[in-house]
Amino acid sequence: MEKKDYYELLGVDRNATLDEIKSAYRKKAMQYHPDRNPGNKEAEEMFKQAAEAYEVLSDPDKRARYDRYGFEGLRGNGGTSGFNDISDIFSHFGDIFGGSIFDDFFGNTRRSSRSSRRPIGEQGSDIKIRLPLTLGEIALGAKKKIKVKAYQQCDRCQGTGSKDGIGYTTCPNCNGTGEIRQVTRTFLGQIVNVTTCYNCSGSGQVVKEKCPKCNGEGRVEGEHTVDLEVPPGIEANQYIVIENQGNAGRRGGPNGDLIVIFEEKPHPFFKRNGNDIIYELKIPFTSAALGDEIEIPTIEGSKKIKIEPGTQPNERIIIENEGIPFFNKKKKGNLIVIVNILVPTKLNAKEKELLRQLAQSEHFSTTPKRNKDFFEKVKDTFL
Repeated sequence: MEKKDYYELLGVDRNATLDEIKSAYRKKAMQYHPDRNPGNKEAEEMFKQAAEAYEVLSDPDKRARYDRYGFEGLRGNGGTSGFNDISDIFSHFGDIFGGSIFDDFFGNTRRSSRSSRRPIGEQGSDIKIRLPLTLGEIALGAKKKIKVKAYQQCDRCQGTGSKDGIGYTTCPNCNGTGEIRQVTRTFLGQIVNVTTCYNCSGSGQVVKEKCPKCNGEGRVEGEHTVDLEVPPGIEANQYIVIENQGNAGRRGGPNGDLIVIFEEKPHPFFKRNGNDIIYELKIPFTSAALGDEIEIPTIEGSKKIKIEPGTQPNERIIIENEGIPFFNKKKKGNLIVIVNILVPTKLNAKEKELLRQLAQSEHFSTTPKRNKDFFEKVKDTFL
């Protein structure tokens, strides 16, 4: 049968909305449904073509290529599925056929069992762990070995959950469909309630004889080690996902992932502010007054800095590119040194006398010169 224009086939305008296209497809699918047209090969072909038209026109990218190039635009990657098996159509468009009006009209007699079944193996869950890092590890990066407690594949049954590889049999509870269907008749028609079979978890199959080591789970509790390379510049609460290192799935299902969330350990004397590192340096007032050269710690070792004469308390000295690297960048933050003046708490007699003499000198005295100009200024202040 020659292919028809998709819009013409569904009976919609070229500017039709997705809802209009879906509605039109439902009508065509009901019209040409195999249960309404038993043995009619032409109706079966129309049923397939309608599904192909809906597949293209419901996908914005495929629809745009079809509008521009016609059928030629759908060749190669990203083209149509070209449904050969009617059961594929029910599987492919589960949002329209699954538990929908087609169940009410046709009892879902042709619904593919594979569209309802879940795989025998179930996806393993993810594992989240928190990994504390020192400021040095954050700044320079680190290689870590992490011990992870997780479900692992049972080595006795190789994850199948079946004793001695006997295998699986059809679930007697759902007869292999993976679903339990309950039909309630009301004055409005049939209401179909579909639930996953509790006995086989939706797979449609159960283990003939359970593995005694894992009791049919296909997995056991265990521990494994994961190598992790921490990139420089990571921040607290950032995380890395390591695929397939989480819990093993039931009955040979794929593993979950390992999610490593980073934490920052407090540092004894550095503080982090974004990508900058702050260090409080305490110096004697003599060094602040006269100037000095002092060695300070850095993330990668130590460095000498110059204290200029007359340095004031809380003055900042910025050392560029000695901070935390920016994540995935070559740029670094700065090391910010905050100068604090160290005041001695214990003095001997000689030191006290020297300080008293120093306190009377011009640049150390806090008492202003009591001259006429000074008192005139004070007087003017209060007038």
